[in-house]
Amino acid sequence: MKTIEEYLCLNADRYPEKPAVITPEEQLTYRELHQAVCEKAEALSDRKGQAVVFASSRPIDFLVTYLAIHRAGAIAVPLDKDAPPRRFRAIEEQLSTETFAHDTADVLYTTGTTGRPKGVVISHKAIMADAANLIAAQGYRHDTVFIVCGPLSHFGSLSKVFPTIVCGATLYLLQGMTDLNAFFRALDYPSRRLATFLVPANIRMLVLLAAKRLQRYADKLDFIETGAAPIAPDDMRSLCALLPRTRLYNTYASTETGIIATFDYNDTCIGGCVGHAMPHSRFFITDKGTIACQGATLMTRYAGDPELTRQILHDDTLFTADLGHIDEEGRLCIIGREDDIINIGGYKVAPTEVEAAALALPGIVDCICTAVPHPVTGSALKLLFVAEPSSVPDTKVIARHLATLLEAYKVPALYEQTDHIRRTFNGKLDRKVGASPGPSKGGEEEPTPNPSRGRGVICK
Repeated sequence: MKTIEEYLCLNADRYPEKPAVITPEEQLTYRELHQAVCEKAEALSDRKGQAVVFASSRPIDFLVTYLAIHRAGAIAVPLDKDAPPRRFRAIEEQLSTETFAHDTADVLYTTGTTGRPKGVVISHKAIMADAANLIAAQGYRHDTVFIVCGPLSHFGSLSKVFPTIVCGATLYLLQGMTDLNAFFRALDYPSRRLATFLVPANIRMLVLLAAKRLQRYADKLDFIETGAAPIAPDDMRSLCALLPRTRLYNTYASTETGIIATFDYNDTCIGGCVGHAMPHSRFFITDKGTIACQGATLMTRYAGDPELTRQILHDDTLFTADLGHIDEEGRLCIIGREDDIINIGGYKVAPTEVEAAALALPGIVDCICTAVPHPVTGSALKLLFVAEPSSVPDTKVIARHLATLLEAYKVPALYEQTDHIRRTFNGKLDRKVGASPGPSKGGEEEPTPNPSRGRGVICK
């Protein structure tokens, strides 16, 4: 089995002058990228078998360091560029006593939206299986130019590096989506096979704020993938209308499972559907209604937590907390998360279903459904929402709208307008915090600046 770094070496020989990685400020050819990786790997030669914790504010430096750590036989532990020194030191200390298997490539830390961040140990075998899954299912090619808009320290963006390098294609790295002009300048790159990965928050921002501008690139965008958090059906339909010839994929993946399944919703728009399993992956639904995954893309373990590992990974199967079902076509559909379910007077409510329904109402750009104490039922539903300044819907209008889409027990009893709902880099709702007056501090879980969705949407 070749590694990503071995494919980089091959492509440096085959396509030495082809752009391998581009940013708005600089670019490296395959020959130059390979040379930079080799030079950095020499400086890391004494770290073989050890975990190397790193971060960088410059995307190309980050990529070079990541690949060089692998080439040196060490384990890459990427952190956000704004990770505080205390977090850096704590992770270095935790991993200093770990012994890693020969095939270990990475330890990737989750964002911790439902608990403390966990160090997910990933093998080179899993990386290559992820690459093969994406190439086969989404059609990466040698002439693909893949625009990465998120932080490479998180699996959602990092996983796009793998198939791009294997194919000898080109990476275009951006520093997030806070600058829409930078994103559109990337779309101006002279290629007829542009592709990108956008979290649902970014898709909603483009649909609401830059629809006509995005439509101009309809013949250049080969495919767009979304994942990490669910995309609302209304946003799916809007994107299909704007980009009728672009393949639009909704993918099921996580740091623990790897890339499992994907679905082109520009063929048939089905909310919550993430399609068939990819070549190196399998899934099934447990008796509890949760999704279980198998195959070569699974994590190896959690670093420093054998008990948690045993709880979710056994019998060559990773048992998730995601609720789902398999439709008559054999496609996986996501409903929500088991640990997000709210009990209202004996009725089970998936908050994501309420959020998806609310976001279909004009004027609401983001929301979160939470549970609050109630003297009779024990708890009641409350909807916190962010509204467009020029179009703030009355709470009675919101309630009537929801009543047309949901069963009565799913319609929130309480409503509150807020100016911000906290999300992670991956566009997931931070259900530990919910609404907050502004961005977080410390750099560990900066919220995305754009509206998005919760976990799970209405299927069909």
